[in-house]
Amino acid sequence: MQTLTRRLSRPTCKFAVVRPSWTSPLPTATLRLNHTSSNQGSKDVDSRFTHFGFQTVREEEKESLVKGVFNSVASNYDVMNDAMSMGVHRLWKDEYVSSLRPGARGPLKCIDLAGGTGDIALRILDYARENYADRETSVDVVDINGEMLKEGYKRFKKTMYHNTPQVRFIESNAQALPEEQFPDNTYDLYTIAFGIRNCTSVPDVLKEAYRVLKPGGTFACLEFSRVTNPLFNMLYDQYSFSVIPMLGSILAGDRESYQYLVESIRKFPPQPEFAKMIQDAGFATGGLHEGKGGAWTDLWGGIACIHRGVKV
Repeated sequence: MQTLTRRLSRPTCKFAVVRPSWTSPLPTATLRLNHTSSNQGSKDVDSRFTHFGFQTVREEEKESLVKGVFNSVASNYDVMNDAMSMGVHRLWKDEYVSSLRPGARGPLKCIDLAGGTGDIALRILDYARENYADRETSVDVVDINGEMLKEGYKRFKKTMYHNTPQVRFIESNAQALPEEQFPDNTYDLYTIAFGIRNCTSVPDVLKEAYRVLKPGGTFACLEFSRVTNPLFNMLYDQYSFSVIPMLGSILAGDRESYQYLVESIRKFPPQPEFAKMIQDAGFATGGLHEGKGGAWTDLWGGIACIHRGVKV
């Protein structure tokens, strides 16, 4: 796992990223960091356990383990997603954002969680501009991992949105967004793509999503999910457990991180269970089924899935 040890110069721009003095320096303007412990009592007595891939770990340990994985893969994140999805994650992300139609009803204030590399934020801003001449929609890109935010900041420096109020990069925990920084009823759209399965407590993430959205605001999650066709599922399992870790070794020199990512998909709740969790957080969804009128839409037979809910 890499540890960032050198301080880089701060550009003066609208990419607001703020950090307290005790955190390790990051290369963006200012970095906001809110790491909260999942442990609510004595580690020896009151610790709860969760999964890290197929391993069982203490809840308070998972955050640092996941952070280590993404520190390792940050510079090769697109390569990682190409390996995980056979290259079609880019099409899924396009479909995900176009299904939300940002800008169709006027400018939106958006928050993109686990969005460090900025690929969803960039798609949101491009879609609003290209389809509705909207240059007022804005996105707060939030990630717990500073290395991922570094990659997103570098990506946005090449775009017209750099040094504008349309995007900010903020380091924070999706499970415990500081209320002074993320007030109640603030955002029109909350997105999280290929990130929620890595969180220690999915219900806490959903609770925070509900809190920061305005009434009528939309929660939208794109995530790897459960393949519904048995034959396709068998082939996908073979690809996942045999090919993807090998590609991790070849492309990134990191088999272990890719092995975890494959395992994390298998530990994430299936579509109906996750849809019920979204409902339990207070969101209105479609029926507990896939497709028209349903709570989710499967992509490529369930390899990935789009879930949506509305704050009521």
